[in-house]
Amino acid sequence: MLLPAPNAVTFLGGLACLPTRLSYFGIDHADESDLLVGLKRLLERGMNAHLADSPLSATIRMQFDSSMRGSGAYSLLITAERTQAQVEVTARDALGAFYAVQTLIQLRKVYADCIPAQRIDDAPRFATRGVMLDVSRNRIPTMAEFMSIIDTLASLKYNHLQLYTEHTFAYASHGEVWRGFSPLTAEQVTRLDVACRERGIELAANQNCFGHLGSWLNKPAYAHLAETHGDWVFDVWPRSGPFSLCPTDPRSITFVESLLDELLPCFSSRTVNIGCDEVYDIASGRSKEKVALLGRERVYMEFVNSVATACRERGRSAQFWADIALSHPECVKAIPPDLTSLAWGYEPDSPFETWGRLLQGRPFWVCPGTSSWRSLVGRSTERRGNIARAAQHGLTFGATGFLVCDWGDTGHHQQWPITLHALADAAQAAWNPAEPIDLAAESLHLFDDKLNIAAPWLEALGDADLPLRESCGPLSHPSRTRLLNQTAIFIDMFKRTDELQHIGPRAHWFEALDRIDALASRCPTLPNSLMTDELRHTAGYALYAAGRAAFRRDVTANTGIPAATLSQLTAQLAAVRGEHRRLWHVRSRSGGFVQSDGFFDQIEAALLSTGGATSTGLATARDPAGEPEDPSFA
Repeated sequence: MLLPAPNAVTFLGGLACLPTRLSYFGIDHADESDLLVGLKRLLERGMNAHLADSPLSATIRMQFDSSMRGSGAYSLLITAERTQAQVEVTARDALGAFYAVQTLIQLRKVYADCIPAQRIDDAPRFATRGVMLDVSRNRIPTMAEFMSIIDTLASLKYNHLQLYTEHTFAYASHGEVWRGFSPLTAEQVTRLDVACRERGIELAANQNCFGHLGSWLNKPAYAHLAETHGDWVFDVWPRSGPFSLCPTDPRSITFVESLLDELLPCFSSRTVNIGCDEVYDIASGRSKEKVALLGRERVYMEFVNSVATACRERGRSAQFWADIALSHPECVKAIPPDLTSLAWGYEPDSPFETWGRLLQGRPFWVCPGTSSWRSLVGRSTERRGNIARAAQHGLTFGATGFLVCDWGDTGHHQQWPITLHALADAAQAAWNPAEPIDLAAESLHLFDDKLNIAAPWLEALGDADLPLRESCGPLSHPSRTRLLNQTAIFIDMFKRTDELQHIGPRAHWFEALDRIDALASRCPTLPNSLMTDELRHTAGYALYAAGRAAFRRDVTANTGIPAATLSQLTAQLAAVRGEHRRLWHVRSRSGGFVQSDGFFDQIEAALLSTGGATSTGLATARDPAGEPEDPSFA
């Protein structure tokens, strides 16, 4: 009943009963370093413990042993003297002591004040266990929500956090780009950085420095930096308009350096993620001649290395999304030894083994995903396989980090409990992949659910349309069988009434609707009313999506969805949209909401459409924020 489950637990027999008021000893109170401040706060607020006068009078005694394996390692010995508990913590460092107390807090939640006597020996398998949250695809948490998230990540023993940024940092000289998006300010980032340090978390800078910059390049002041303003192809999907910086224009690196000069001082971390993923438009415009001369891969790596050099000159170590380099193995040789490759993939068959072999001996991290985006409900089977594969091959080939990514494509319509459920799974894999996640522990510690309903319910909901995901690839990509990076019920909402109706067996659509209906009828009621509302909203949104998808399978060229059914679906969609609006403003800033809400216009247009459909669907749609929206995030 611990999350993540520890490496080794030995029960010693008997119960150790904690007194109402605990005491601790072994921490230097003159040391005001951030993590020790956080450790003392955790003891005093999380355990209701005060500083003892001596080790003999302390309930919790702490000592440090630098010979223990790896930062964060600890042992926790709980024994009873005349049934009263004595707790001995031995830790590799302050981080290990912090994790020991987090484990003790969880034990107290499981057993109340009488804990079975036991010894726990624990240490993380991955030195760095990180989370990346997308704060550019519309949703930026409020400061209060950020603080809550940081506390949750610390309880799960994560020690690294990134906030994926394209245009949502308040650069002083670039207000026209971020205005209206409620961006993170320098002062806010500095506060978050301190909060993270006090909880053993490194907050690393993250700014895409090459592609995914349409929000900048669509503005007249930055248009001259774009690779192209014309047509290009993202994998198989037609695109038009700016996306990436031109790598052969010296003004591009000057622009990037100006961003780094303002962003990096806000972070105490020496690490910065420079992005550089999915630059499919390179060679479609101004770099075409140089690409013809040197090759696309070399032009790409030369610009990546110039950004890495700019980080190095500012005392930082860069990371980059390595999808382009890994798809052209000759690029791997050109990666500087101090540039960390981020090997990302979000499917159970993502080739982490192949990538590990290519990157072995170089610094690299494995980066699976939460499978929450473009899903509404998550993708349980794919998420489990993806996270497990990343952990397995990451450890085999020497990855030094594990970074689970939570994206916000297509309006960031997933609710926080969907992401949180996935983060629990990833925390277990990054800490101790030999043990499967304990859903009962997740229910209790993350949802305050003592009956173990929430986590199994979420797991089942995330596979409600699994049979469709196995066969509905053509809803997104003409040559695929499996659907990637989204659920079938999600992408089908954006299809016109008579568009691609033949994709997926009719029976499977109605079976998915039945499963979601059954799950909605037993939606958990949690002590946290907000989470209850978010789960109910998720179920209601999924019911709309599955219902509309099922009923449109019966539409013929001469008929539409029956008027009564259409009226019901229209009312459902209006209610879903209204609740999305209400819930958004509880956890998230107002900036970005208009763009997120705008996707409901596309969903409503698809619901009310008849005939004239093309097979491209979302592939040619535009994000209301101006960024081309990738229908599969392939």
